[in-house]
Amino acid sequence: MLEFQDVNDVGLSEQRGPIFVTVAYVAVYYALLLYNLRVKKTLGRAYKQRGEHFDRYFGQDRVMLAADRYVLNTLEHMPPFLCLLWLHAIFAGPLGATVAGSVYVGTRVAYPFLMGRRLELRLPGRLLVATFTGYAVLTYLAAAICWAVARR
Repeated sequence: MLEFQDVNDVGLSEQRGPIFVTVAYVAVYYALLLYNLRVKKTLGRAYKQRGEHFDRYFGQDRVMLAADRYVLNTLEHMPPFLCLLWLHAIFAGPLGATVAGSVYVGTRVAYPFLMGRRLELRLPGRLLVATFTGYAVLTYLAAAICWAVARR
């Protein structure tokens, strides 16, 4: 018969930080999805009022492309971030995972503001702040996991 550990046995209180970071990341993702939907509806109405056809998937509306980029960039980084966050929390420690994860969530929140409302032909240099910070956090998480495992 399958037995479950008591919640207190798995160190739930120790993992509060990574739990909140995970929930925050998912909340940011869904907030970006809602923004994407709002942009789609707003543009659809604006195009209709002008008597034009709004092509959601094959159009080149720069506002819609930017909204898509916010969501897709967050989604494509979700698996490595969450895996590294939790591996770090378990093997290297929850405090480092919480701090690094919070910084990473901050980069996801900043990404749309740094990119701007419209996707331009050239991405703005300021976007590199979020990109490089995010990659630095992922590198830290991975390196700390390797270091912790190598020391054991």
